[in-house]
This record gives sequence, structure tokens and C-alpha cells, in this order.
Amino acid sequence: MRSDATAVIPATCNLETWSTLPWSDGLQLTALHPLETLEVRTKNTVYEITVMDPRCGDVLVRGGSFFPVYTRVRLAGASLAGSFLKLLGIYVGFSMEIHTEDGPIVTTRVREIAVLKPSAAPS
Repeated sequence: MRSDATAVIPATCNLETWSTLPWSDGLQLTALHPLETLEVRTKNTVYEITVMDPRCGDVLVRGGSFFPVYTRVRLAGASLAGSFLKLLGIYVGFSMEIHTEDGPIVTTRVREIAVLKPSAAPS
């Protein structure tokens, strides 16, 4: 790179910007209890997520072409598709990064998150 050249870095890829985000439109798995169930709508899919161990991100997930049946995975957190990761978080406007035995899956951006009442949980 020439000494007079400048690099343009998107604001979302800047650690200072990332750390000062309000983080108000979402949740952390660690704030949930085992067996609580979420419905997470992304641009393309509705996911049902049942928390197994909130401390490490173990969940059962069903939805979309990757998870036609409940599958045990680790929800790593929220990202902007490859930049920083908000560990164990699900936030509107961010993608979910889900780790499977076959590798990571990054969803389209989350549009809505709902905590389901126990009577609405999957059977």
C-alpha cells in the first residue's frame, strides 16, 4: 500500500463503534432459563429455538432448510455476517451465527424476537 493511500473501513467493522452500540433490541441467552423457547424471524425464515444451556449457547433449533427438525447446536451469537460477534446474543438487525457439527451457519438478519409462553412451547 502506498504511504499516501487510505483504507476505508465500514463503521460496523470498527471495534469502537461496535462496543458503543446500545444493544437494546434483543437478548442474551444468559438472561434466559433452560427450556425457554424463542421464535426468531429473519428475512427468510422463522426459527424456533429452545434453550438447553444458556451459559454455553446450547440450544435446539428448528426452521428453514438447514433445520427441518429440532437439532442440537450452539448459538454462538449475533454478528454482521463476518465481523465482530456479540457472544450468546440475538439482536434485531444482526445475523445469528449457529455452530453445527458440519460448521457454522450464518442466518439472514433477524427481524423479530419473541419469547414464547410455556404453553406455546413445542411438544
